[in-house]
Amino acid sequence: MTSVKVKFRPSSIIRKEGTIYYQLIHQCRVKHIRTAYKLFPNEWDSPTGVVIVSAGEDEDRKRYLATLKQGIEKDLLRIKKCICRLEQENKPFTVERVFELCSRTEGSHTFLSYGMELTEDLKGIGKVRTAETYRSALNSFKRFWGNRADLPLEDVTSHIMVAYENWLKGGGICPNTTSYYMRNLRAIYNRAIEQGLISQQHPFRHVYTGIEKTRKRAVSLEVIRKIRNMDLKQKQLAFARDLFMFSFYTRGMSFVDMVFLKKKDLQNGILSYRRNKTGQQLFIKWEKPMQELVEKYDTAGTPYLLPIIRNNGVDEWRQYHNEVHRINRNLKKIGEQIGLGIPLTTYVARHAWASIAKSKNIALSVISEALGHDSEQTTRIYLASLDTSVIDKANSLILMAIK
Repeated sequence: MTSVKVKFRPSSIIRKEGTIYYQLIHQCRVKHIRTAYKLFPNEWDSPTGVVIVSAGEDEDRKRYLATLKQGIEKDLLRIKKCICRLEQENKPFTVERVFELCSRTEGSHTFLSYGMELTEDLKGIGKVRTAETYRSALNSFKRFWGNRADLPLEDVTSHIMVAYENWLKGGGICPNTTSYYMRNLRAIYNRAIEQGLISQQHPFRHVYTGIEKTRKRAVSLEVIRKIRNMDLKQKQLAFARDLFMFSFYTRGMSFVDMVFLKKKDLQNGILSYRRNKTGQQLFIKWEKPMQELVEKYDTAGTPYLLPIIRNNGVDEWRQYHNEVHRINRNLKKIGEQIGLGIPLTTYVARHAWASIAKSKNIALSVISEALGHDSEQTTRIYLASLDTSVIDKANSLILMAIK
């Protein structure tokens, strides 16, 4: 006879949430399946083994507890199916076998599908920002993985993650962004371990997951003016310069976000887009320099705002990877022409905007919000959303300064 019970392990720290786990008992042997479900002692009824949703709880907490309750019910059903399957085989089995089967059941535990399910669960309990960062990392890995069948969680290996890291480097992704994706994928993988779905295989041990001190890339306002005013005869150099300036005009928008901007993203004088890196949505007041630059290029017949993706619907990510290399090569030539002491790249515009904003005594909190930073390590400040008019005013001030 095999039984399963839902148990609650309170935290050893007062006023901190405890953890739900499942207790499997078979032939007097016990095995525990860990979960990521957290709640307070007063939200758990030990005699009945159910979550308590009090009438006095705020709505967000009620939704969280309701989602948690549904998750437990779903897990119990899955575990009981495993036990039933083993019992129907009429062969001796161990509690370890029950645990193993519960961890692998229904073939649902593949890396991408598990990660996407996790993001939905996180959204359901109000952790929207975490869900967005996980989804961004998963989307990046999905582009690398291509059309291959989803990867079983137990097949996520160090070899695959090293190949993914090399793919990111080949696409011109900087080390800190590469590390950002790796850390989020590792967090998803560790969640699966916590839930007992797989055992630790350390697939991230050979990839970079630290944070490099960013090499100084900012240039002065004088240099920005010089780049803007250059009389460039070669079309490729002029195009690279214009994209660099567009990034600067739009508060240091990342090149990958510029590439996929669509005309429909510009509505009523506001450009809105979602950062590829973090999933955060940003809004930018459309200024005259942006319009003048966009009007220089013919984008008729394409949904994109800028003429970077030239073959609509034809492996657009490959086009992006090719273009970022081409643009940075041409920017490097521009930097050499003006005697710049550092390589001029698409990143420089972003760093320059932040540096110049700081020199104009714009509050660090405004700069942080304008750039769409989402971690204390990146900005040292984590504030609630600011009124976008404050950010728009900051951008207008900077653009006026280079006239």
